[in-house]
Formats: sequence, structure tokens, C-alpha cells
Amino acid sequence: MTQESRLTLTGLAKLAGVSTSTASRALRDNPLIKKETRERIQALAKEHSFSINHAASQLRTQKTNVVAVILNLTDHTEQSINDPFLLKMVSALNLALNKAGYEMLLSNSMMADSDWASYFISSRRADGLIIVGQGKSEDNVNDVVTAKAPLVVWGDPKLNKKYPIVGSDNQYGGYLATKQLIESGCKKVLFLGDTEHTEMAQRYLGYQQALKEAELHFDPSLTIDIDITSKAAYEKVNQEILNRGLFFDGIFAVSDMVAFGALKALKERYVSIPGDVSVVGFDDINMAELFHPALTTVRQDTDLAAQLMVEQLICQFEQKPAQSKVLEVELIKRRSTPESY
Repeated sequence: MTQESRLTLTGLAKLAGVSTSTASRALRDNPLIKKETRERIQALAKEHSFSINHAASQLRTQKTNVVAVILNLTDHTEQSINDPFLLKMVSALNLALNKAGYEMLLSNSMMADSDWASYFISSRRADGLIIVGQGKSEDNVNDVVTAKAPLVVWGDPKLNKKYPIVGSDNQYGGYLATKQLIESGCKKVLFLGDTEHTEMAQRYLGYQQALKEAELHFDPSLTIDIDITSKAAYEKVNQEILNRGLFFDGIFAVSDMVAFGALKALKERYVSIPGDVSVVGFDDINMAELFHPALTTVRQDTDLAAQLMVEQLICQFEQKPAQSKVLEVELIKRRSTPESY
């Protein structure tokens, strides 16, 4: 086929009997288009040696087909992309975006300019934003909302915000974790995490709810605020035992990584797990099952979360209303807690 007679996207769409936008999505293997339609259009494109001129397409549509994923890390934290839960979430998002015909641009709140809408959207680095974590401040997120840029946030969806949030039922997860410890015989349950972090604060409410339901006294000295890393948990649990002895018989850690740090400190002090102290984490990363003892934890469905976040972002691309979505959580019982009484 000569350059002059080369088939255009509009021509391909006419051959297929569909709209130009449907043809474009089918060529990008967008799952919103029926599989049969995608395969038929892709076969036609191959038959006529058709390929998309991506650069020209972007200039014409003002779209990049890129979504920026921002890890909204809090200031003064040692948590980073190396965190297994963040890696798990980023991997799930990358897969979900690719299936929808988008590429992922990964950044973090410390590297990206504070004006995310200008840095990513106005500069045409990306078409929309997925922000992983609400953190301790919403200023940057609210600025994106004010700029009317498409975004979805991974956080606590039960909070009434002006932007769509996809996330687990954090309060219920905290309740399940603490209830498991109480039902395992624990009377003095340590809360280990960051109560100022939006999602962790909801888990803290669940912790308090379970104590109240079991008619156990809420003791503020059993709340230990730390950076949400295994290193911080290890150092703090070591220090607390040195200063106060073994004043607790259970630990609810706000993440599996925090739980691993606590477990390491306990084992180095020859504390029996779960004989002396039971431990429950949150996330159910792959290492939770492999750790010794295997960690009882609250599972978050990152694959479903990624799918829902991408769907809600595409809704905004198509000028449709986006909604917050609550994901169910599940308690996974392993050997860091005994059988319930």
C-alpha cells in the first residue's frame, strides 16, 4: 500500500462499521470494547497494515494516554517505594492501566512539584492522577480538585470528600484485628502505628470500638505512635520493653511491615509468640505467610482496588460522574495468634 493510499483511523472505523473512538480503543485493546469487536477491528488493521501514529494522535486529541501514579508519602517518613505493600499496589495499578490502554508514570509526593495539576496535567505529562494514600495533609489533593483535574485517591472511602476515594473499610479492619486478639485471650492490646495518618486513624477507631465492645478499659499508654516502617516498630518495641517490661499481651500493628518489626524485637527478647504476645498486622503482603511465625493479618484486595481506581478515573475522562468505592476486608488467621477461645 502506498503512502498516499495508506488507511486512516477514520477509514478503518468505516470498514469496521464503528465510530472512530471505538476503533481507536479496540486497537489499544481497551476492555471497555467487547472482545469480539476488538479482535475484528485488530484483524482488519493487520490486513490493511494499519498502525496508529501515536504522536499525531496525541497532538490531535490533546491526550497522552498516560496516568500519573503518585505515592503520597508523609513528610519525615522512611517509608518508600521499597515498602512491599506499595510495590504490590503499584504493580496492580500498572496492570489495570495497561489493560485499559494507558501507560503509568510513577512518582512520589516528595519528588513531584507541589502543584500536581500543573506539573502533570497542564504540562501534558499525564491525562489524570491516581494518588496512593491520603497521608496527613490534603492540601495538594485539594489543589488538584480545585484545578478540576481528573483524579482518584487510594484512601478511606467512608470519609466525605469532594473527590472519589477507593479503599478498604479501614475502621472495620481495625475492629477485626483487635477483636481477634481479644478473642485469643489478650487483655492489654498495644496499638502500633501513626494515629495522625488518615487511613491509620480509621484503623485506630476500629481498635477502640473492639475494646469498648469487649468492655476492656481503653488505656492511652497502650497507644504507640510511630513512623509506619518495620525499623521504627523494631526500635520502639525494644525501647518500650526495656523501659516498662512486657506490659502488653497483644499487638495490633497498622501494617504488616510494622508487625514484622515488632515480631523481630519480641523474638530477640525471647518473648514467645503467640504464647506471651499475639500479633496481628494489616495488608496481607506475600511475606506475611512466609514469616515465622506466619502473620495473622487483615487482607486488602489490591487487584480489585486498582481495577476500581482505573474505572473511576476513566469515568472522569469520559465526563461521567465518579464515585467512591469501599472494599471489603478479610481477617486471615495464621500462627502469630492462637486459636480463638
